[in-house]
Amino acid sequence: MEPKRSDSSAAFSSRLAGFYKLSLAERVAAVSRLCALTEDDLQALGAGLPVSSADQMIENAIGVFGVPLGLGLNFNINGRDVLVPMAVEEPSVVAAVSLAAKIVREAGGFTAEADAPLMIGQVQVANLSPDTVAEAVGALRMSAPEILASANRCHPALVARGGGARELEVRVLPADDGTLLVVVHLLVDVLDAMGANIINTMAEGVAPLIELLTGGKVYLRILSNLADHRLARARCSLPVELLADFGKSGREIASGIVQASRFAELDSHRAATHNKGIMNGIDAVALATGNDWRAIEAGAHAFAAMHGAYRPLSTWRLLGERLEGALELPLAVGTVGGAVRSHPLAQLGLKLMGSPSARELAQVMAAVGLAQNLAAVRALGSVGIQQGHMALHHRSAALKHTNGKNGTNGVAGPAAPVRQSVMQVVTAEEAAALPQSPQCFRFRVPQHWKSAIGVNPNAAAAQEQIIAWFERLGCTEREVARARRFDSAGYVGVPFPNLSPELTTRIGKYLSMWLLWDDVHIESSQNR
Repeated sequence: MEPKRSDSSAAFSSRLAGFYKLSLAERVAAVSRLCALTEDDLQALGAGLPVSSADQMIENAIGVFGVPLGLGLNFNINGRDVLVPMAVEEPSVVAAVSLAAKIVREAGGFTAEADAPLMIGQVQVANLSPDTVAEAVGALRMSAPEILASANRCHPALVARGGGARELEVRVLPADDGTLLVVVHLLVDVLDAMGANIINTMAEGVAPLIELLTGGKVYLRILSNLADHRLARARCSLPVELLADFGKSGREIASGIVQASRFAELDSHRAATHNKGIMNGIDAVALATGNDWRAIEAGAHAFAAMHGAYRPLSTWRLLGERLEGALELPLAVGTVGGAVRSHPLAQLGLKLMGSPSARELAQVMAAVGLAQNLAAVRALGSVGIQQGHMALHHRSAALKHTNGKNGTNGVAGPAAPVRQSVMQVVTAEEAAALPQSPQCFRFRVPQHWKSAIGVNPNAAAAQEQIIAWFERLGCTEREVARARRFDSAGYVGVPFPNLSPELTTRIGKYLSMWLLWDDVHIESSQNR
C-alpha cells in the first residue's frame, strides 16, 4: 500500500493516544486537523445522508436510519499507518479492534495482500442432453476469444482504462431431470469497482452468442458473490509477551488463542461464531465506505464452506515464542461507483483512509478482520468476552434510558453523563471504615430440606484423602496448610450428608480446589 496523502502528512500516524477520552467535538477537530477535512466534509460528518439523497438511492424511502461512525485506530498495514472508518451499532467492536491493532503495531504491524480484481459472471446453459454436451463445451472453448470480445464490447470504457473480460471457464453440472447444465464463467477485471453491474451487463450481453454456440437455453446471467479469484489475505506475528493481560502471562493467553482457533477448525458451530467476529470488523468498514456488505458476507461464508465443511477464515498458531495469525477470504470491494458515488459519508470514509485503490481497501479490510478476530479470541481464551462487551452494552442501555426520560430520543440536547457499573477493589482497612449496618439477617430453610444426619460420617476420612491428593499434585506447603483449614466436614459433610465415601472425596476435592484458588490466588492478590 502506498501513501496517498500530501507531503505535509509525512508524520501521519493512526496511533491517537487517549482519543476515546476526548469529547465528540474534540475527536472531530483532531481528525479534521490530521486528515485536512473541508467544511463540506465536516458538514457531511454531522448531517449524514440527506433525505433527498436517500429518496434517490432506494424505492419507497421514508427517512434515514443512522448508524454510529467510529474510527479504528493504531493500524499499521504494510508499513503504512491507516485510520479505519467503521459504521457499526454493536458496542465494543471499535474499541476491541483498536486495542488489537495497538498490540500488533508494537510487533511491526500487519502485512496484507489482495489479488487482482477478477470477478465471475455466470451464464447458465440448460436443456443439453449428455450426448451433446461435449460438442457444446468444445464450441465454447474454440470460440472463447469471440465471447470475450463480445463481453468487452458491452463496456468499452472499462477496457479503455485497462480492465475487461480476461478468461473463460466452462463447468458441467448434472441436473435432476437427467440433462446436464453447462455453466460459463466470465472472468472480468473490474479495476476499482466492486463490479456487480459490469458483470451482469457482460453476462447478459454474451448470452445470445452462447446459446447459438451450444444449442442450449440460457437462463441465469449474473455475477457470483463467491469471488474466489479475488482473495485478500492478512498476517501478523507477535511475541507472546505482548499479549500479557488480565493477570495472565502472554504465553497463557497465546495458548488460549490457539485453542480457540483449533476449536473453530474442528467444529462448524464454533467456526460460525469465529467468522462472525471477523465480519464484525469487515462489515463495519464496508458499510462506512459504501460497499455491499451483504455480498461480502455471502462470499466469505461460501468460501468458508467450499471444501465440504464450514471452516474458520482465520487460524492462529504458536511457533516458539511467537503467535502467528493468518486470514484469507474473498473481498469484492470498490472505491468507485454505487453507493461510493452517491453517499457523502462513503466518500469521506475513503478520504480518511488516504483514498485507497480497491485492492488497498481489501488489504485494510482483511487486516481489520484479523485484528477483530484477535481481540475476540484473546478475550475468549482468558477472561471471556462479556467483561468489556457488556460494560459498553450497559452504557448504550443507559443512554436509551436517558433519552427515553427526557424525550429527546438523542436528537438534541446536551449529552447526559452515563453511569457505569464498575467494581472497585478496596483494602481491608477501607472496608472496615465503611458504614456498618446494625441489621442482622437470618436465612431460614424448610424443615424437610434438612437431613436427619447432621454430618456425613465419611467427611473426616475424605479430608485426609484430599490433603494427600494436594501433596501429590505438588502444592506448596502454604497451599496444603490452607487446604487443611478448609474443613471438608463443614463444606461437604453438612450439605451432602448421605454421599458415599467415593463421592464425598470427589466433591471435597472439587470444592477444596475451588476454595484454594479463590483464597490464595484471587482474594490475596486483591488484598482482601
